[in-house]
Amino acid sequence: MKLEGLRVLDLSLFLPGPYLTLMLADHGAEVIKVEPPGEGDPTRHLGLADGPSTVYFRNLNRGKKSVVVDLKNSQEREALLRICDTADVFVESFRPGVMDRLGVGYEAVRARNPRIVYCSISAFGQQGPLRDRPAHDLAVESLAGTISLNLGQDGKPSIPALPVADLLCALQGLSGILMALLRREKTGKGDYIDMAMYDAMLAGTANVLGPTLAENRQPVARHERTTGGSAFYRLYETADGRWLALGGQEMKFVKNLLRALGRLDLAPLCEKPGPHQQPVMDFLEGVFKRKSLKESLEFLAPLDVCYAPVNTLPEALEAAAGKLLRDESGRRHLAPPVRFRDEPARPTLREPRLGEHDALKKR
Repeated sequence: MKLEGLRVLDLSLFLPGPYLTLMLADHGAEVIKVEPPGEGDPTRHLGLADGPSTVYFRNLNRGKKSVVVDLKNSQEREALLRICDTADVFVESFRPGVMDRLGVGYEAVRARNPRIVYCSISAFGQQGPLRDRPAHDLAVESLAGTISLNLGQDGKPSIPALPVADLLCALQGLSGILMALLRREKTGKGDYIDMAMYDAMLAGTANVLGPTLAENRQPVARHERTTGGSAFYRLYETADGRWLALGGQEMKFVKNLLRALGRLDLAPLCEKPGPHQQPVMDFLEGVFKRKSLKESLEFLAPLDVCYAPVNTLPEALEAAAGKLLRDESGRRHLAPPVRFRDEPARPTLREPRLGEHDALKKR
């Protein structure tokens, strides 16, 4: 596997850090999860369980080792630093300044191991007026402006189903770590990564910032290309109360569907997003409201059109059966999304017990 021989210390909890280090573990890295005494990572106890731990915990921590460390205890802290001496990557998600106060900040670790790549994950970064403010995903997305575009049918902001700031932060952090490791091959030196969820979320707005950067105004969500202003990037209810997504606005797709429906005259309205597309939306709403979801899918299947049913999660997992793995107990796991041809991931489909690998502290 690509990352065999890489040793990673993971002092993060909840989602961004563990998701980042999960991807490293799935591709062969030795990830040592450092957990606080007592309950360990809080996700061990969040949500439903289908085995020795919750689904939330195992989905993010399979294949890792678990070491319990009381960072306020000097002997325990020294044991952690000894592991740092042989580590390649250090990931933490404490509030800014906490690691330094505990004696395991970047400068302390780098003094012992100049090759370490140290990644600090926080809501708003290590500097600036918001550095000390606690925040999870929803607050970060709200401050980054994206919730103002995430509007329901009533035009009011709604809670996103996925924690996008957490996930983008993990992916950006992973990219930073891999870049630093690549650079280390030439310089022999590691680096420090200040990874803020807020920064990652802002970076993710690139495709919706046109009105703001060009005209310094708030986008009108219901008129924009991907948030409601296009008849061909929209959800439609079917006769049986299910929903269908049209998800391709290129004119070739527009014409293919409208031609099949005998309304090619509506195609010119779809060249740009905006309220002028309302007649097309009304027409398509009527078309799909008269068909069941099954009938709609059968109608669209032979056409060259971007579409999909709005699946439930059980339906989605059934459709993605080839992308799921099963462990010895029969539990289902999501397969790693990065698929190398020559060195594919071989994830270990077991999560560690709390403190299972405490012997590492004695080496």
